[in-house]
Amino acid sequence: MNKLIYGAMVLAFVACNDGIDPITPVAPGEDTAAPAVNITYPLEGTKVLVKEEVAPITIKFESTDDIEIQKIDVMLDGATINTYTSFIDYRRAVLSYTYETLNNGPHKLEIKTTDMSNKSTSQVVNFEKFEPYKTKYDGEIFYMPFDAEYAVFLDLVSVKEATKVGNPTFATEAKAGQSYSGIAGDYLTFDATDMVNDEFSAAFWYKINATPDRSGILTISPPDPAASKPNKRTSGFRLFREGSPTKQTFKLNVGNGTADDWFDGGDAASINPAVTTGWVHLAITISQTKAAVYINGNLANTNTFGGVDWTECTSLTIGSGAPNFVEWDHLSDLSLYDELRIFNKALTQTEVQALMQ
Repeated sequence: MNKLIYGAMVLAFVACNDGIDPITPVAPGEDTAAPAVNITYPLEGTKVLVKEEVAPITIKFESTDDIEIQKIDVMLDGATINTYTSFIDYRRAVLSYTYETLNNGPHKLEIKTTDMSNKSTSQVVNFEKFEPYKTKYDGEIFYMPFDAEYAVFLDLVSVKEATKVGNPTFATEAKAGQSYSGIAGDYLTFDATDMVNDEFSAAFWYKINATPDRSGILTISPPDPAASKPNKRTSGFRLFREGSPTKQTFKLNVGNGTADDWFDGGDAASINPAVTTGWVHLAITISQTKAAVYINGNLANTNTFGGVDWTECTSLTIGSGAPNFVEWDHLSDLSLYDELRIFNKALTQTEVQALMQ
């Protein structure tokens, strides 16, 4: 029996190694190719947007060679900030390096890889760290300039990006830089957690497109899951417009916890889009005792009320009443928006007029 087992083991060993020796070394061959380098972050044109004046950046890249990597140099603005000479895989290195003190301004990153025969390859990318935004006004907690240079719809105070519904775009026609351009079915949303304070103001530049004849403009409104067309108005606020090609009226509705209050200025809060074809400045202010609507710094409507309630109000919508204020078809606005600022205080008329300057 033992002889049979031994014979079977020998046959199996010979069969498994018939014609193949798995541990036979293979000569690497002649080193003819230069290394390859691929930087995966930052990319060409990357814009670094953070709150800090000096901040870390994590550089990510991959280097390969047909035979063996000798070293990799990481250079920033002409100075070597790190060098690698030891590699787990001598033909491929996937690495990241955190540089702790990136300053504001344009930068040039170069990754240079050298192989064992001293052939080298470099890749260079240019990127920029933007100077952090510093709030300019008392109580300012949100500023969205709608500038395409940031490549996203960005609040410069929190350095957070708006969520896009559909494909809203930038327009070159603007009060400053670029602007938000509304498209049917599209709008922006933003987390409103830090906006829902005892007092609230919003101010922005607006160039009206009276088609469609009604739209939402700014809303922080609670969900209404039981309704096919939500329109719960007992908390939050809704700024919208409606009318005709020759008269569009701006209206503000604010929830007080049990009901809603209307701030509809009628003719004082209306413009004729056929005549007023340029930019107008809109502002709303809400406190625990009153609310107001301003057009071009002029008081269009104000009244007292019992204060705003923010129950279930978690999201700001820009450029539509959707998703929570749609029963009366105040949907996407095709107008232009620029220089949107939000405050945790009720602005005075003097402060509203100062924003226009």
